[in-house]
Amino acid sequence: MTKIWMKYRLIFLIVILIVAFLFFKYYSSKENGHSSGTNKPTTGLDRNSNRLSISQHAKCRMECRDITEEEIREILSDGKINYYKSSLNNEGEGTYALEGYSRDKQHLRIVFATKQNKLVVVTCIDLDKEWPCDCN
Repeated sequence: MTKIWMKYRLIFLIVILIVAFLFFKYYSSKENGHSSGTNKPTTGLDRNSNRLSISQHAKCRMECRDITEEEIREILSDGKINYYKSSLNNEGEGTYALEGYSRDKQHLRIVFATKQNKLVVVTCIDLDKEWPCDCN
């Protein structure tokens, strides 16, 4: 009876280790900004601010949340890409969510889209404060 119990304990331990490994692998890929089965794009974001264009929606959000164009350029230059909040294909096209702190310590997420050789600011988010806004 003890040999059988030891065998089942060993199988149970192996199954637990496999499940823990798969769990860790899945959640570590989520934290790195992409879901299981998708990779980061092979090409990166061109952070050239000379191509910058700001959408009407983003202008409204900037006004509501006291975000300046200079801060947008700061985040474009120094911000980190949050791949979990971005929507990219393997060529790096789509939307990039960049996050960082501005000089006045605002914790920002700026969403940029690559469109027709332009870098369009789609929206601006203050990650630490809710601002009253009526933008459509």
